[in-house]
Amino acid sequence: MRFDEPVLLYGAGREAVSTRAFLKARQPDLMVYVTVDSGDADIADTRAIAPEELPAAIAARRFGLIVKSPGVSRYKPVFDLARAAGIAVTSNLNLWNSAYRDGRTVIAITGTKGKSTTATLTHLMLTRSGIDAGLAGNVGLAPLDIAGKHPLVIFELSSYQTADMNFLPDVAAVTNLYPEHVDWHGSVERYYADKLHLIDRDGGFAVALGAAAKGNALVARAVRDHRRLLPDLTAEQALLIERAVSHSRLRGAHNLDNAILAATIALATGGTIEGILAGIAAFRPLPHRLEDHVFGAITAVNDSISTTPEATKAALASYPGRRIALIAGGHERQQDYGELAGLLAQRGVTTLVTLPVTGSRLASAARQVAPGIDVIEAPDLNAAVAALAKRTARFDTIILSPGAPSYNQFKNFEARGTAFVALCRAHFGGA
Repeated sequence: MRFDEPVLLYGAGREAVSTRAFLKARQPDLMVYVTVDSGDADIADTRAIAPEELPAAIAARRFGLIVKSPGVSRYKPVFDLARAAGIAVTSNLNLWNSAYRDGRTVIAITGTKGKSTTATLTHLMLTRSGIDAGLAGNVGLAPLDIAGKHPLVIFELSSYQTADMNFLPDVAAVTNLYPEHVDWHGSVERYYADKLHLIDRDGGFAVALGAAAKGNALVARAVRDHRRLLPDLTAEQALLIERAVSHSRLRGAHNLDNAILAATIALATGGTIEGILAGIAAFRPLPHRLEDHVFGAITAVNDSISTTPEATKAALASYPGRRIALIAGGHERQQDYGELAGLLAQRGVTTLVTLPVTGSRLASAARQVAPGIDVIEAPDLNAAVAALAKRTARFDTIILSPGAPSYNQFKNFEARGTAFVALCRAHFGGA
């Protein structure tokens, strides 16, 4: 693979750094530009170019390829300009395909929620079965960083990545499908189409569906040929997995569904039932996903990775019998909180603290359908935890499960989760 013209990196995050290293290893003297919509374009051995300069740079063909980071919407008008000028737009994932795909088995897993857990479980199940498998995408390594290190690669893919994916996997899996990322895709309908692009294509690849995906009409149409579908587990296999999950660190019914989906994939790609059970036992929760922290009499649950109302519902269902203070709300992505509000009381929520900007909608809905819940609208996370510190008689568990992204107040969900744990430690005492 050779690049005859300069390359533009659009975005400066983890994948862009990975792409720059890939390009440098192949062509040390290749000119590489970088542009970002916000923040610093601080990738070594690149030349920064401002976004407003791109139309003129495209017209002058200052570069022959644009490698777009996942967080940059493919629907930005600048990419239409590039394609009209004959400049290809690609991704770290698609470059991996060009450089390393041949001879490798690819498992690609997506879904609105549960994809990280399912991909991690699949990887554990296969490696515990003695298979040389790698994990990449949004968990594990960036695609180009995993390179050709393993004969089998599991990719955990967001809708940002499935929208651009230009190659077929050997096994494609969808956990579920709910509205999300409307700001990036432009509409819920386009989000669905971009997410389902993973399976809504011709080809002989196998398809595995999570329990929620199986009942979704859009997913059923995207499957096209239902002979693609992997067989369900036997009753005996399902019972073994259910028992293993009950003794593992996988919380909630949704994680049993994730384990069953992962086992279905693993069995189809060489895994053994012994390896599958060992993988479940080895699973550790992903950072910022249902992390328990005990501070005196209070359990603080860091579920900052939750960016959809469905994820928040799953978090609440994972703590039956608790008296819960829920902190929710964040960046606007047209989330619908009506159903979540109706579930709060039956899930044990006694206190709801909401954050800007989406939290105001949840607060309003909760006041209408659950008047017995104490609702507090806080300006930020610091104020939210401080307010709860004055009401500890009402709850034994605090769950930060925002049901929205963090970008309006934090750099990312990791920063939000770390701040939450630190605030709880400060207000509620030592671990």
